[in-house]
Amino acid sequence: MDAPHYKMKRTQLGSKQHPKLSSLIDKAVFDYNMIEDGDAILIGASGGKDSTALVEYFANRARRPRCNFSFKAVHIQSDFAPPFSPKIISLFDSWHVPFAIIDVDVRARIKQHHKMNCWWCSMQRRTELVQYAIAHKFNKIALGHHLDDILETLLMNMLNKSELSTMPPRFAYNKYPVTIVRPLCYASVEALVRHAHENGWSSCTCTCNYQDNSGRKEARAALQAITCGNEAKKMHLFESLKNIQNAYLP
Repeated sequence: MDAPHYKMKRTQLGSKQHPKLSSLIDKAVFDYNMIEDGDAILIGASGGKDSTALVEYFANRARRPRCNFSFKAVHIQSDFAPPFSPKIISLFDSWHVPFAIIDVDVRARIKQHHKMNCWWCSMQRRTELVQYAIAHKFNKIALGHHLDDILETLLMNMLNKSELSTMPPRFAYNKYPVTIVRPLCYASVEALVRHAHENGWSSCTCTCNYQDNSGRKEARAALQAITCGNEAKKMHLFESLKNIQNAYLP
């Protein structure tokens, strides 16, 4: 697809007439060069609306002319999460998406006197994805973190760790031959909810039922208080991370 398609005006991202989810993802892919010729991309499929939309995007993009990349979706099935939705598996089949499920006993990895939390569990699953990618010659891993996830992580790190950092749209590991990409970085949770409802899969997606994630919940509430759920304000927060005015910082 020609570059001008991706060059959506910045104001359009926050306009009242919401751009299509695929356009938001196209722009992110273009801005951060997330898909390149010859890429082999592993998609982390959680079973939720976010990663389902991401898998759909890759399935549709692979059918465009001059798209020279391969991809596969993988779900890391932990011992305490509900089984992956058969309806989502059927969707993947209808989209001709290569798909695999890897069973991981996460709780067996917890060291004595330690308590499991969502961050630790996510790192276990991320490690499995990285190892699978390396073993099967994938050079990129696409994750379903969206705009709200990135901003919530920003607030968590500022409030709890006193640092200005978050999940970057593109991140290359130093010690692994793998790059992480987050094509949903411009997509708000509201945009993903709309897309799931419009396409009829909002009722059949599943996610982990482990809920000990108070830090994330607090950051989500803080983001809601700051933006009132306004998608344009969320994009302004995101864009501010690329517009650092060092002269006016400590």
